[in-house]
Amino acid sequence: MSEFTVRGQFQTRDGWQEFETDVEAENEDVAREHTYANLGGRYGLKRTQVTVEEVDGR
Repeated sequence: MSEFTVRGQFQTRDGWQEFETDVEAENEDVAREHTYANLGGRYGLKRTQVTVEEVDGR
């Protein structure tokens, strides 16, 4: 497994909030899916409320 840094924005009541998170995953697509799942579970967001702008592998 590789470590990826995922950057983007998610929608809040006050506008858009930027985020950056590190995720262990097999590839970039899986890292993106983990990010959607984590933000959705933590903040109750839907995928349409999350914009992933960049996925960097290390």
